Amino acid sequence: MVEVIRRGEVWVANRNPGCGREIGKIRPVLVIQDDALTAAGAPMVIVLPLTTQVYPAFKHWRVTLEPRDRLLKPCQIVIDQPRAIDLARLGDGPLTSLHPEEMARVEKSLKAVLGLVG
Repeated sequence: MVEVIRRGEVWVANRNPGCGREIGKIRPVLVIQDDALTAAGAPMVIVLPLTTQVYPAFKHWRVTLEPRDRLLKPCQIVIDQPRAIDLARLGDGPLTSLHPEEMARVEKSLKAVLGLVG
């Protein structure tokens, strides 16, 4: 079981089973849940999956990360597929942490995906 996770960290998670077009598999995910909720003992954590299938046309809804630390390939954060997962689904991590400007882009894109802009 994972003891400490923080918002903005990338961890490996088991997202199986997926259904339909959901992203499944064991893959990196970005923790977007507020640290206060995690510290309060929430048994779930809200994450966004990462994919190595980088689509430039989706740049308004996805944030691209270049390889760094233990993140070995270029990835896009799939902001249009948030999911709450049990903490037991988290494995290795953190692989890397996002910089404040990257988190700001994630937040802006998440607001757009959820229709919260404007």
